[in-house]
Amino acid sequence: MYKILKREELNPTVTRISVLAPHVANKAKPGQFIILRVDEDGERIPFTVAGTDKNEGSVEIIFQVVGASTFQLNQLKVGDYLQDFVGPLGRPSEIEGLKKVAVIGGGAGCAIALPLAQALHDLKADVTSICGFRNKDLVILEKEFTACSNKFIKMSDDGSWGEKGLVTEALRREILAGENYDEVIAIGPLIMMKFVCAVTKEFNVKTIVSMNPIMIDGTGMCGCCRISVGGKMRFACVDGPDFDGHQVDFDSAMERNTTYRSFERHKYEETCNLFKKEAK
Repeated sequence: MYKILKREELNPTVTRISVLAPHVANKAKPGQFIILRVDEDGERIPFTVAGTDKNEGSVEIIFQVVGASTFQLNQLKVGDYLQDFVGPLGRPSEIEGLKKVAVIGGGAGCAIALPLAQALHDLKADVTSICGFRNKDLVILEKEFTACSNKFIKMSDDGSWGEKGLVTEALRREILAGENYDEVIAIGPLIMMKFVCAVTKEFNVKTIVSMNPIMIDGTGMCGCCRISVGGKMRFACVDGPDFDGHQVDFDSAMERNTTYRSFERHKYEETCNLFKKEAK
């Protein structure tokens, strides 16, 4: 059992928790993930490690409430326990030697982008962070990105936070202005990463994306997290989650990610109704 030490609501649908898990905290590196279960009947849910405190033995994760399991997770309070918390899993991000990097986050993907921006900052790299949200009410981690970025560009769909527009527009502008990035790291919705890669391919800039397909065991045995990279089948859990964005087949990945959408929505509504009944 794994105790929840801290809990903070970052916006109406995104929550940050800190979990006591010394074995993960001592080994986790930026880019890796964990798999947890809320209770013994719960499903296995993967989350990127958002931060660690080795002295405290804690691991931080940030999650968005999108389905039944994340809804259940969001009901837990400080002092409650998780059934399982396994990791670190996946391959760490390869950031050694990078001198100038653009880190791009979209929506809840900013939670995954932040530890990479922080790690690059700690390595003395020049970090340009470009974050995009639908509106200011959904913004998360603004102070944290400000602290670890040499340049922080804020974008929102409606212009209520930073500039009005898409992260791809800001990225194109920076490249055209003469910014010469060693690498672009993009993390967020698949459609966002697809179009970021379209921009960087035009300018021949190496681009890494973090893939989050459907996943079950996290060890490569179930095959659920398979994606097509460079025409070959890869497993996000053991070969990734980072991949060369110019090689990823985003269209097939987006199609696979919608496979259980109607089922997930049904389970979410069922779980919400159950909790409402129990609260009465």
